[in-house]
Amino acid sequence: MTTTALTRPLVTSLVEDAVTAPSMHNAQPWSFVARTEAGVIELHGDPLRGMPHEDPDHRALHLGCGAALFGLRVAAAYRALRPVVRLLPSPDDPWHLADVRFDGSEDADSDLGSLHGALARRHTSRFPFTEEVIPSEVIDGLRAAALLEGCRLVVPGEWHTDTVMGLVHASELFEAADEAVRAEIAAWTRTGAAGEGPATEGIPAYALGPRQYDVTSPVRDFGASRQVSGRGSARFEKRPRIVLLGTVEDTPEDWLRAGQALQRVLLQATLDGLATSLMSQPLEWPELRADARDPASTIGFVHMVIRLGYGPTGRATPRRPVAEVLAFG
Repeated sequence: MTTTALTRPLVTSLVEDAVTAPSMHNAQPWSFVARTEAGVIELHGDPLRGMPHEDPDHRALHLGCGAALFGLRVAAAYRALRPVVRLLPSPDDPWHLADVRFDGSEDADSDLGSLHGALARRHTSRFPFTEEVIPSEVIDGLRAAALLEGCRLVVPGEWHTDTVMGLVHASELFEAADEAVRAEIAAWTRTGAAGEGPATEGIPAYALGPRQYDVTSPVRDFGASRQVSGRGSARFEKRPRIVLLGTVEDTPEDWLRAGQALQRVLLQATLDGLATSLMSQPLEWPELRADARDPASTIGFVHMVIRLGYGPTGRATPRRPVAEVLAFG
């Protein structure tokens, strides 16, 4: 096997695709280092872009970086490269999350190229979905996508769905009572007011979606305490169609695998014509997270609640320039 020459244009294009990944509050907590002579792209996490109050263990940070890692794999496969991933390659550096080489077998991740078109089309939708039923074969395909990354996608029944939605609403009360959490969310929300952070990160006003008429909305209201011009109201679906992504264990390596599975599921859902949004609210509170899993389930820990349906797909949120997240060494 030969090592692929990592030219600057090639690496730049790979990272441009990778950073389309979702991350908590669109903080984009990743950086890449291309070791051109060695033929390796390193993925690093950036703890300065973490959420100390909502994500003190950095689990969500790892999920976002795992999603970016999967995007890199898709981009490589699309360009007929052969990515091989090593997770957590530096025991002395917990923020060195992965190494990607491009000297794998002929069929290494070759099937992932078909997902490439969804990278730029996948957006979080904070809008109401219709009541149209998702075909069972589509759901089965999403479950298979998670399994391919070593994770499980659980489709909850009515009682479990009601339980999770109850946890979502409980998390809203927890959030409302915690000034530090509210301040953290506000720091990553962009409404156009003076003194906000860069426009290349965070949740922009156009991506907030409408306010809900009542308390049934499954979507986190980033603009609840802010004045956002032109923002309307809407009713959301009565019983959202949700799936739960999880793993047996709960280690940083599991989080990275779950992040890759998350992006694979979201990209497949996009190709299937579904709109998606992420519901991490109840998983940010230790008091609520354990109750999100079905006691009879094969997964031990839930990492993300994904809302699926037919409706507006949402608009692309901004990304930092590649020059800010990519270095050559």
